Amino acid sequence: MDDATLNNGLEMPLLGFGVYQIAPEQTEQAVTEALAAGYRLLDTAAAYGNEEAVGRAIKSSGVPREDLFVTTKLWIQDAPAEENTERAFETSLAKLGLDYLDLYLMHQPYGDVYGQWRAMERLYGEGRAKAIGVANFHPDRLVDLILNNDVTPAVNQIETHPFFQRTADQALMREHGVQIQSWGGFAEGRNDLFTNPLLSGIGEAHGKSVAQVVLRWLTQRHVVAIPKSVRAERMAENIDVFDFELSGDQMAAIATLDTGTSLFFDHRDPEAVRLLGTRRLDD
Repeated sequence: MDDATLNNGLEMPLLGFGVYQIAPEQTEQAVTEALAAGYRLLDTAAAYGNEEAVGRAIKSSGVPREDLFVTTKLWIQDAPAEENTERAFETSLAKLGLDYLDLYLMHQPYGDVYGQWRAMERLYGEGRAKAIGVANFHPDRLVDLILNNDVTPAVNQIETHPFFQRTADQALMREHGVQIQSWGGFAEGRNDLFTNPLLSGIGEAHGKSVAQVVLRWLTQRHVVAIPKSVRAERMAENIDVFDFELSGDQMAAIATLDTGTSLFFDHRDPEAVRLLGTRRLDD
């Protein structure tokens, strides 16, 4: 497994396992099988409702804690945001059954972002979160956060896939020492990704599936990927992407698929802000 070195020196696997949209009752088995397949980066969130199942799988796996890289995410907190961020962190940590997190991300760029970030900076300073970062931050919001705080986010997890490649965003993040991480790497199959002729042809040339081509394309761009599956055979396939390399011509060909727009929603759209920004978790 190749790693990315974060801006504080922490090593983060380039390929991990995500549990977004996996039902809590399926998550423990899925994570157990992912760990058995060799995944060591696990990505969850308070908003996914499956942190406890992830924690059970970790506990029963027998994998040493120091060999794992566990990420969860802070949902938008009501005032006082600093106090509630610390409470939310403790809740997530307890559900996961862990003493510390490898990475704690602010899930959405809404609410009292700065109050939340100050609390996250304290958690980082105490060593309870080995790294802190953000998700869904567009470049303007990311730079503003960097300029007005002490700790630069280690990671920004954003929608990144062949149809929305985020190359300019990645260049800006690299300039500021922020690691890009992809969510929705397969675009949830939209735009007929898994039967795309270009991706299929590249896969045939390497004896690989379209999914493997996409994951190799991401990791070769040094984008951290977190594919999700509930099928053990697909997990094994997804992690088997470090034994081939895409050529410069193949990378350039994939670049032509970029539409430059989200296939899901724009975090700067007022309606998206209203829907996400007013949602609160029960606990």
